[in-house]
This record gives sequence, C-alpha cells and structure tokens, in this order.
Amino acid sequence: MKKLSSKIYFGIIMAFLYLPIIYLIAYSFNNGKTSVWKGFTLKWYKALFSDAQIMGSLYNTLIIAVLASVIATVLGTCAAIGIYNFKGGMRSAILNVSNIPIINPEIVTGVSLMLLFTFAGRLLNFEMGFTTVLLAHIGFCTPYVILNVAPRLRRMDNSIYEAALDLGCSPFKAFYKVVIHELMPGILSGFLISFTYSLDDFVITYFTRGSKFQTLPIQIYTMTHQRINPKANALSALMFVIIFVILILSNIRTNKKDSEVRA
Repeated sequence: MKKLSSKIYFGIIMAFLYLPIIYLIAYSFNNGKTSVWKGFTLKWYKALFSDAQIMGSLYNTLIIAVLASVIATVLGTCAAIGIYNFKGGMRSAILNVSNIPIINPEIVTGVSLMLLFTFAGRLLNFEMGFTTVLLAHIGFCTPYVILNVAPRLRRMDNSIYEAALDLGCSPFKAFYKVVIHELMPGILSGFLISFTYSLDDFVITYFTRGSKFQTLPIQIYTMTHQRINPKANALSALMFVIIFVILILSNIRTNKKDSEVRA
C-alpha cells in the first residue's frame, strides 16, 4: 500500500510538471490559432524558421549561451581549485560568498548590473548590448560551476597527483591527466547547467540588454503581449526538445564512463 501511494504521488508530481509542456508541444502542431484543435500542421514551424526577427534572437541567444557557459566553466573551475587550496575558515567563507549570486533574487542582480553598466557606460562611452549581456551571464553562471566542481575536489585523492609527479609527469601534465580527469564530471555538469541557465535567462538579460539587443526569452515575452502566437508554441517546443536531448546524451555519457570505471 505504501509503495502504491508513493507511485501515485510520484505520478501526480510528474503530471503536474510535464502535462503543460506536452500540451504546448501538441498545440504547436495545431492548424488553428486558438486552443481549439483544428487539425495537424507543420506550418507554424515553417513560419518560425522564416521569421528573421526570431532567427536573429535565436542566434544571439545561442552565441551568448555558448560563450558564457564556456568562459564561466573555465573561470569557475579555476576558482574552485583556488578556493580548495585555502585552509580552514577562509575556504568556507569564500565558498559562501561565491554562493550569494545563486541565492540572490534575479531582480536584484539584474537591477544592480544595470546600474553598474549604466555608470560604466557614461565613463567609457558605450551602450548596453551584447557585451553587457555576456558579462552578466558569465557573472551568474560562474557560481554554478564552482558549486559543481568543488565537491569533486573534496572527494579527490591528492596522492594520485603526487604519484603522477613521482612517475615523471610534469606538473602541467599531471594536472591535466589527473586533476582535470577527476573533475571532468563536475566540469561537464557545470557547463550544462550554465548553458541551460544562460539560454533560459530573462530577468537579468532584460535589465542589461539595452534597447537594441534581443534574445529569445525577450522575444517570446514580446510575442505573448500580443494575441496567442502559435510560433511561440513551436519555438518553445523546439527549445524543450533540444535541452531534453542534451540531458539524455549527457546522462548516457556519464553512465558509460561509470560502467567503464567499475569494469
């Protein structure tokens, strides 16, 4: 009875989380513009890919997400290794400080960055746009990388690195072959989380984009201010499927590596 109730509870939670997404994907193939089903069609996907404004926003979003996640992964990994080398209370204090951007409300981060970039723009004579959005995304993605890499460092056996040095590896080669190899699952997780958060971010981007730069979440928000646009359904469905496929491939790769280690 307890197992049955837990399964029912789990099913209700999953339905609550995923039924709206399934509904959205189904109606991205609806021939009508309303919530009334009028037949299957792919015309909204064709209209989506022929919309220059949406494609431009998609390009901006992907470029920002890729650059921000790559740079944040490098910075976060270096920061995690640096924090790990601190001792005692200093390490805990720096880790707590690095977690503040995660806990901090996005609206506060967005407004504070907008004020900073506005002030800097007056001094250096530049406008908010691609660069300011990229810097903002790097700023809020880096703590997620630290959060994923730091636990792997704590579990790592330092004697393996020392053994590599004793066996003739240079410090750089030992670091690459041993430390980076041990940290790779955390680095990969941090990269994927950074990419997802950057791709999805609306609030911070809204405050730091200026008047000309447009990303996909901003574009979708603009579309929802008008009447229901089925292109928004098609766009959201594609974004969900892409992220879902990336997560599946990542899990398959992680499980394969774990199986190889056990073997």
